Amino acid sequence: MMRILACVFALVSAPVWAQMVEVTEDPAPQTGKEKAGGYFQDRKAAKPTAVASDSSSDAGSAPRYLALRVGTYFTGEGYGWGHGDQSNIGKLNAGLDYRIGEWINSADLAMRIDYTNFSLDEGSARKLSIGAIVTFPDANSRFPLYFGAGLGAGFFLKQIRKESAVALDYSLIAGARFLNVIDQVGFLVETGMKNHLHLFSDGQFNGIYINVGTVFAF
Repeated sequence: MMRILACVFALVSAPVWAQMVEVTEDPAPQTGKEKAGGYFQDRKAAKPTAVASDSSSDAGSAPRYLALRVGTYFTGEGYGWGHGDQSNIGKLNAGLDYRIGEWINSADLAMRIDYTNFSLDEGSARKLSIGAIVTFPDANSRFPLYFGAGLGAGFFLKQIRKESAVALDYSLIAGARFLNVIDQVGFLVETGMKNHLHLFSDGQFNGIYINVGTVFAF
């Protein structure tokens, strides 16, 4: 009888013993600096590698834009300036533009400083102009053609007698510019209309000019 019971017990318990595995005791939980150190180490290891940005994607973008120009006038007509109307009085014209603002993907706002020399029957006149000019498209678009309009004040460094020493300047321009031809140096050709009205006397000037120069985008 005992042998039969022993055999039955062995047959019943065999599957249970076969499924048993050894369970080891868990190590003591980490606390304090050890636990925190392990967490930060894991986070550091899991941090993805930064992908290098493609510098060519913004190679055409430059925060500063400076243009230097020099040229003369095709025509320069004076009306009521001096003793009467006079032709071809516009001579040397030179200046610089420096961008002071930008409407992104639209247009640029630049400060324009111009120097102009005039030759009248009564003598020579020299004018320094300071104003603002808006051109589109913006230089960062790298589109070669641009158009614009400007407004400013002209101060005569030398003026003929009985004529205003201050003038209101206004202009319409069109040009072509080629940026970064040699490193950060490019070239431009610009033409347009440059006019002024004397503020404290009669007289005005209407001129069509041509300028060439260099462009710096940096």
